[in-house]
Amino acid sequence: MRALPVRVDAVLVQAVIAAALSFAHLHDLALAAGQDGWKAWAYPVSVDLLLVAAWRRLRSGESKTAGWCWFLVALTASLGANVATAGLLDVENVPAWLRILVAGWPAVAFLGGTLLAHGAAHPSADPATAPEPPSSAQALEPTATDVEPSTITPELPAAAPESASPSPSPVPPALVTLARKVADEHRARTGTDIDTSTLRARLGVPMPLAEAITTQLT
Repeated sequence: MRALPVRVDAVLVQAVIAAALSFAHLHDLALAAGQDGWKAWAYPVSVDLLLVAAWRRLRSGESKTAGWCWFLVALTASLGANVATAGLLDVENVPAWLRILVAGWPAVAFLGGTLLAHGAAHPSADPATAPEPPSSAQALEPTATDVEPSTITPELPAAAPESASPSPSPVPPALVTLARKVADEHRARTGTDIDTSTLRARLGVPMPLAEAITTQLT
């Protein structure tokens, strides 16, 4: 059997080399700052994991401000180690401020990783972007094809007394479920039940429909 040719991605190879060099620089910096043994190897791992977590947050498209903030923090730590170990730092006489930064980095990395991994998720349905349901007037408005008379019109019976106006169309169950979530969120945040005006503003629906929904929530 003929072996399939192996395609090497030059960009991937370059990324692996750059990551290995940055990993080694972070290890050397932590070692020079007094973090020996396994601790010196844990520092570059924490920086790389924070970079990956920030990049995943940016790719997900949610809370980009937090993603960019922690991405820059981790990138600064990596670049700082690269520059410091490029002959600009006397490894035999590390300044006290650098020792403080290296010693405080685990707490910073833990905070950033926790906020990125367990940030508040977006609700499944955003009330501001929920499609506005058709009002009762629009639902009851006849179309042109409905009122077009036929060619042969039978004799109409005597007009009956005008009946009461038809009741508005029932509220869709999905809209009631969404309104209930909004009301529960408002009650948990403020301690009071949501009023009709606030519910209408959150759902973006007409006032009659908001009143109909409020009656079903009580």
